[in-house]
Amino acid sequence: MAERVVSAPSSNSRLWARRVSRWGYYFSRYWILSFSVLIGLYVGLPFMAPVFMALGLEFPARAIYTIYSFLCHQLPQRSYFLFGSQFTYSLAEIQAVWQDTTSFGILRQFIGNPSMGWKVAWSDRMVSMYTSILIFSWIWYPLRRRLRGLSWQWLLILIFPMAVDGFSHMFSDFAGLGQGFRDSNAWLAALTNNSLPATFYAGDGWGSFNSIMRLVTGILFGAGVVWFGYPYLDEFFADIKLKIQEKFQRAGIRL
Repeated sequence: MAERVVSAPSSNSRLWARRVSRWGYYFSRYWILSFSVLIGLYVGLPFMAPVFMALGLEFPARAIYTIYSFLCHQLPQRSYFLFGSQFTYSLAEIQAVWQDTTSFGILRQFIGNPSMGWKVAWSDRMVSMYTSILIFSWIWYPLRRRLRGLSWQWLLILIFPMAVDGFSHMFSDFAGLGQGFRDSNAWLAALTNNSLPATFYAGDGWGSFNSIMRLVTGILFGAGVVWFGYPYLDEFFADIKLKIQEKFQRAGIRL
């Protein structure tokens, strides 16, 4: 019977393996930078859509709107606008220039116009959630040796307000956009004896109760995700970095 011969790895494959290991080492060492770039792109692209529209670059703008439409409802009355006369617009203002409809599918198609500006490609809640993850990661990283990781109980406490706010909006919208209990917030007006301006209670405009709640609960969500999850990521990548270092030391190769 012929003896089976196992060929040794070629020099090219060994070189490639070392190169991959080095990439893994530097990614693990600077993982926070890599994550910042990736999340920064994810957070920044929705803001590039109105920038492209303002510059007359409609194709890349609509490509961004389309991609992010699978990740967000993009309702214009719950979104920010750039390069226009206002930062936010009410449902009635949107209906006046778009279509007099409460159809979810039709309203979300409105991206703006030259006078009103152009819509950011995701809602104010999404902006709050993911932007806060990016910002809190920058705050957490230099303080990570001094901070204890967040327990899962505290994580639930921090994300619970957004769950309540989000689900209450969803159930409210079953009555029709602009018609639900979260649109008028009559319950809140009664609790506070109408002591605040009517614009605070009704609608989704900037400075309203609804906009403030989406902003605050999104920030709490971002803080909870970073404080709970990033210590595990830091430990995970530190372990990978150490293993790669030991591997190269055993082989007598400098990183």
